[in-house]
Amino acid sequence: MHDFLLAKEIIDTLLEKAEENNLKKISEAVLEIGTISMAHDGFDEHTEDVSVDNLKFGLKTISKGTILEKTDFKISKVKGDSWRLVSMK
Repeated sequence: MHDFLLAKEIIDTLLEKAEENNLKKISEAVLEIGTISMAHDGFDEHTEDVSVDNLKFGLKTISKGTILEKTDFKISKVKGDSWRLVSMK
């Protein structure tokens, strides 16, 4: 479930950036994913290691019907406690 919520957050962010930059299509989005805080409350016991496969499924599901529907999501795991958009084109 947490992977799906993260996917929604990522899609929302990408759509905002696309709108800000007047983009009609994003063919690729490169993301780095660390350990995500479930409650975003700073407690180590409330963290979860995100499954890249589950995250990709969520991204593809949520992006249907948007300009991100055909986007190739390239995801790598990194140390840290958040995610970041490395690049998009």
